Amino acid sequence: MNEMLLDPTFWVGVGLVIFIAILIYVKVPGLLARQLDARSAAIAGELNEAKRLREEAEALLATYQARTKDAESEAAAIIATAKTEAQQMQAEARDAVTALIERRTKMAEHKIAQAEATALAEVKTAAAGAAVSAATQILSQRMDGAKATAVADSAIRDLRSRLN
Repeated sequence: MNEMLLDPTFWVGVGLVIFIAILIYVKVPGLLARQLDARSAAIAGELNEAKRLREEAEALLATYQARTKDAESEAAAIIATAKTEAQQMQAEARDAVTALIERRTKMAEHKIAQAEATALAEVKTAAAGAAVSAATQILSQRMDGAKATAVADSAIRDLRSRLN
């Protein structure tokens, strides 16, 4: 047995057994188990928090995607409405320009007709003046004083009968 006491391996084994006994006596395995359980619970909590955050992120993503779709459909509706209104405004403007052209054409035609009537009246007046002047000149050359007085008296009587 003496040899065994001199063998360093034996003493390493005895030291190891004593060390393990002290660890068990101080309850190190329970302490390690509690620390590992606490660490495991903390990791599980972090995983649950990460899962909750991921679910929130997915919900936000879905909300924003829905809002994006709504905004796109609303933008498409606005563009369609704007196109329709632009076409209506273009048609109304075209009708207004056509009506304006028709009114101006009628006004121009009316002014032309008035100018023609005025010109015709001036021509008739000038023709009547020329005819009176010519008739006066012809009558003054062909009629003597007594004939002229008789014609004037006859015209005055005719005028009185026509006025009454």
